[in-house]
Amino acid sequence: MAGPTTAKRGGKKASRSGPPPSKASRTRRFPRLRRLFRVFRAPGRRGLIIISILVVLLGAFGVWTLYGSDWLRVEHVKAEGTEVLTPDEVIEAAQAPMNAPLISVDTDAMARRLRARLPRIKTVDVVRSWPHTIGLEVTERTPELLMRSGKKFVEVDAEGVRFATVPAAPKGVPFLEMAASDSPSLHRFGTDRLRRAAADVAGELPAPLRKDVRTVRVRSYDSLTLELTGDRTVVWGSSEQGAEKAKVLTALLKAARDARHFDVSVPSAPATSGS
Repeated sequence: MAGPTTAKRGGKKASRSGPPPSKASRTRRFPRLRRLFRVFRAPGRRGLIIISILVVLLGAFGVWTLYGSDWLRVEHVKAEGTEVLTPDEVIEAAQAPMNAPLISVDTDAMARRLRARLPRIKTVDVVRSWPHTIGLEVTERTPELLMRSGKKFVEVDAEGVRFATVPAAPKGVPFLEMAASDSPSLHRFGTDRLRRAAADVAGELPAPLRKDVRTVRVRSYDSLTLELTGDRTVVWGSSEQGAEKAKVLTALLKAARDARHFDVSVPSAPATSGS
């Protein structure tokens, strides 16, 4: 019987061999591998039970890690973004549940609690910083106007919200004088809306003009006036077209330096008087 044939082609020896062994032949040689293929290729009842047990164990371990272990618990609280408030004030008001599972912290409730206890806070983001920290990212309200309250001062922000009472008036912030007690606007719009209109006017003033404004007086929704340094007054009208009115007033103040009365209630037809 002739054995396997070999031949030289191009000076090299060539050999003939059969096809590679199939997957079935490999699994026949390795019975454990065959059983493994059976479990994952077409899991039977036993395979499904094993997989289910593994899933349950992994899920239980995950729940225990989040809620029962000491690995992911609240150990630190940090506050950022404060200007007038201090980080310690914010952290104390937040009342974070120390040593509680970090996953269980109600961040929305904490944010509501902070805004209620510290009205100076305009917005706050309460974030989980894994594995042990709660971060409080604060944005404070800034005063656009001041209202006198006895010997103290109430700060009013750009939304017309009264948010803080302070013993000393911040520099560069105009006063708000509400003189609309007999105006129909008070019954129609309400005090909050009129205060918001005054805040809108203050917010439209550019910095060079704002520093000369001493008082924003509200007589009605359509009758706001400004008192400037040097006994100068400005009839502003309503809070509408605020940016255009501020631009016109800035030009009038430069062109009519001796004038004492300015009217920009109709910005397309401004007027000045007095000298």
